[in-house]
Amino acid sequence: METLTFTYPASAHVARRAHVGVVASGNCELLLEPSPEPSASVTVRTSVGGYATTWEAVLARFFARHSIAVRLEIDDFGATPAVVAMRLEQALEQAR
Repeated sequence: METLTFTYPASAHVARRAHVGVVASGNCELLLEPSPEPSASVTVRTSVGGYATTWEAVLARFFARHSIAVRLEIDDFGATPAVVAMRLEQALEQAR
């Protein structure tokens, strides 16, 4: 297991918590909650080591489009970047 942390500036808030996805082969689980801080903090726990640059690119793209103040925990079991991007959008949709 590898744990990664990222922080992004934020200017907008979300209304509520969200939980999407499942931890299973090729999938991931996202737990999102509003944050009082003007930033997004992300913790990724992944079963696949060595992909920090990929995680950083996927998350940077999402937070460049959605400047939301959240605490986000991701439990990954080998999800592809496309699945991660889809789960991020689903979590945001539930949180608004």
